[in-house]
Amino acid sequence: QEQLVESGGGLVQAGGSLSLSCTASGIRSSINFMGWYRQAPGKQRELVARITSGGEISYADFVKGRFTISRDNAKNTVFLQMNSLKPEDTAVYYCNIQRAADYEFGPPVRVWGQGTQVTVSS
Repeated sequence: QEQLVESGGGLVQAGGSLSLSCTASGIRSSINFMGWYRQAPGKQRELVARITSGGEISYADFVKGRFTISRDNAKNTVFLQMNSLKPEDTAVYYCNIQRAADYEFGPPVRVWGQGTQVTVSS
C-alpha cells in the first residue's frame, strides 16, 4: 500500500518556526518529485514547495525566503522548515509525491498524505 506519513505541525505564534516531515512507503515506481501543498478554510489547495529527485526546487512566492524544502532520497523523506510564520500561513499542509506511471505511456501518479494542521496565532 502506497502511503505518506506526515509529522510535525501544530500551533505557533507569529514569527515562530515549525518543521514538517513526510516519509513515503510502498511506492511502486520511481518518485519524480516530492512536495508540500496547503489548504486554508474556504480556499483551494495550493502548492507551497516541491523538490525533484535531482534536487531542483521551486517555491510559491508567498513562502520564498521563509520556508526551506529538502529531501532525503535514500529514505524517501521530504522536509519543510518553516520560519517567520505568519497567521496567513495557517492551513492544513499536505505532503504529495508524483511518481512514474503504472504502465508504459501512462500518466504519472500522485499520492497524498493525510494532512497536518499548522496554526499560526497573531
